Amino acid sequence: MGLSIQYEIVSEDNIFIIKDLCNELMAYQKSKAYIHPEFFDNMSFETRVLPAMKSSKENYIIAANDGDEVVGYAYSTIAPKTIYSGGFATLQCDAFFDFDSVETEDVGCLSQFFIKENYRNTGIGTAMFNMSMDWLNSFKEIKDIFIFVSNGNENALNFYVNKGFKVSHEILDGFITVLRNK
Repeated sequence: MGLSIQYEIVSEDNIFIIKDLCNELMAYQKSKAYIHPEFFDNMSFETRVLPAMKSSKENYIIAANDGDEVVGYAYSTIAPKTIYSGGFATLQCDAFFDFDSVETEDVGCLSQFFIKENYRNTGIGTAMFNMSMDWLNSFKEIKDIFIFVSNGNENALNFYVNKGFKVSHEILDGFITVLRNK
């Protein structure tokens, strides 16, 4: 397939263009999960993206478009580290990371990342990852960038490790693997 992918920064007014893909991401993660797949039952665009946009200081969404079709997106945030103190969608948990290990009040996070199956391994992921990292790294005061990968999603885990992220620890009995940039 000859791809002519166009990338666009999605404005808050236009956020609903990623709704279907966000819900596909939740279904995909559930299909891969072997630890608490039922946790995904309460996760959707409405419970994940909309509240995250409100609690974050800065939001950055990049969409990959093939013609009129949105085939992938990456959602990154700059947010106070305290929002990660416990609670993930409808789950309560201990903190996502040790606050003492984070130098600043705010952290960066590559929060969601999804590409439709037929478009994987075509370079779209690397392009969106690089754009997201450029944006996150443009905040000079941010030293810590996190990525949270659901259990069973080995492809995503390997992708981020190959991009230089390091596995830090697991939370929720292994439901999530926490990666960080250092």
